[in-house]
Amino acid sequence: MIPRYARVEMTALWTPEERLRRWRDVELAALEGLVLAGLAPEVALTTCRAKAGDFTAADVERIDAIEKTTKHDVIAFLTFMEERIGPEARWLHWGMTSSDVLDTSLALLLRDAMERILVGVEKARAAIRKRAFEHKRTAMVGRSHGIHAEPISFGHKLAIWYDELGRAKQRLEAAKWTISVGKVSGAVGTFAHLPMSVEEHAMKVLGLQPAPASSQIVQRDRHAEYFSALALLGTSLEKFAVEIRHLQRTEVREVEEAFTAGQKGSSAMPHKRNPILSENLSGLARLLRGYAMTSWENVALWHERDISHSSVERVIGPDATVIADFMLSRFAGLMENLTVYPAQMQKNLDQLGGIVHSQRLLLELARRGVDRQAAYVIVQRNAMRFFETGVAFKTALLGDAELLKVMGPSDIEACFTPEHHLRHIDGIFQRVFGSAES
Repeated sequence: MIPRYARVEMTALWTPEERLRRWRDVELAALEGLVLAGLAPEVALTTCRAKAGDFTAADVERIDAIEKTTKHDVIAFLTFMEERIGPEARWLHWGMTSSDVLDTSLALLLRDAMERILVGVEKARAAIRKRAFEHKRTAMVGRSHGIHAEPISFGHKLAIWYDELGRAKQRLEAAKWTISVGKVSGAVGTFAHLPMSVEEHAMKVLGLQPAPASSQIVQRDRHAEYFSALALLGTSLEKFAVEIRHLQRTEVREVEEAFTAGQKGSSAMPHKRNPILSENLSGLARLLRGYAMTSWENVALWHERDISHSSVERVIGPDATVIADFMLSRFAGLMENLTVYPAQMQKNLDQLGGIVHSQRLLLELARRGVDRQAAYVIVQRNAMRFFETGVAFKTALLGDAELLKVMGPSDIEACFTPEHHLRHIDGIFQRVFGSAES
């Protein structure tokens, strides 16, 4: 991923040096299993551990140079390890195949990446929670089809987001468990040249589970689940971002992304204050969904394995995790610094002359014995007067002779209290946050 949309905390996982460290760890864990099984001498493990060392940019360059000849990255790595360690390195990779190293090390990287992403989810949820309680009773108009519906609170909207990210967290945790699987079972997964105890020991050392059954590779439905969970996370973040973009529109202007000192919104129009952070989130979510699709395409491979998935995963492994991490950090910051305009929310709520209370009138008429359809006609015709002639809804109702036979002016007035719509907000917050108080 390009640096513009990446954080060092995540990109550090995907350096060539870190990849080689994971390969080393897999090889040494398997060799330890061989020694415990009596298939390799103790001195081999002692020597390999002592001399395997860390990896520098110069080591990466040397392995790349070897690969120019071998045309095989794992063989190039093993050749380098033989140069570094000496004869005892012959015990590395005993009975193994390249995918034992590649798939197990990829599982380690994806697991560790997910742990960072889960931290990001919690930070994003914390930012939402804080703003939700801050605006728990900040009234605003609720919209359906983009049209004014009934009053809600901004805190209620944010409670929905918090709850949704809770489900994202559950999916991500499940994907982390699913991907935390490796293999040391050989060329076609049959353990033809080493016992199953070697794999079991290696996975225990690495903190993974052994694949119950594998071919040459760990099966790619696991990876598809992982990248799908990331795509759903990104899609939720995009949903929140699209809402912010709508609420920042000039005609609405109920919230606004922070506009910092020295910031410029347009090269041509000095007045512009654009929702660029939210728009970035929308764009990056598209990439995550694309990566999910390619991970699905990787599931169906030829026989025990082909290599068509490999090139895909070299791209989407780093890019998807880096993007997801970046999106979470960006969204958390956006929420922490979001400017909210309660007065504008109230102004928009009042914009249609109280029409948002129409259902209360409808239900009250029905409660007083008026046939529901007849009640609907009474309420609707008075609501439509606002659109047709600009007469305020309450004014129209107070002049409706048919309505006044059933409800007095004070009864009509009582249907226009916005607090009615927020009377269950404590219960909703109790459900979502476990408490009605911050």
